[in-house]
Amino acid sequence: MRRALLLALLLAPLPAAAQEWVPMRSARLQALDKVTARITILDARVGEAATFGSLTINLRACNGRPQDEVPDAAAWMEITDSRAPQGSPPAFRGWMFANAPGVNMLEHPVYDIRVLECR
Repeated sequence: MRRALLLALLLAPLPAAAQEWVPMRSARLQALDKVTARITILDARVGEAATFGSLTINLRACNGRPQDEVPDAAAWMEITDSRAPQGSPPAFRGWMFANAPGVNMLEHPVYDIRVLECR
């Protein structure tokens, strides 16, 4: 009985390894102007600001998956709108995910920002 149990445990499939995030230096973002339907691809570096229309996008972190895993990207951003009243909170602050853009997204009447990848 013990031998059968030991054999069953040894032959059982291993649990899936936890997916890892790898810090990257920059992000490719897709920016959409909803009024003009203009789509622009932005390259933003971690620690630097990028602009699109009245938005300033501060990329704080960008993480990707290792080469041997399913591609994905997660970017921590703070987005402010120069047209917002003084003292307003940021238009967006948090993580955006390339494979799940609807999970946490910028809610803005004119612009949309989406993470494409981290590099």
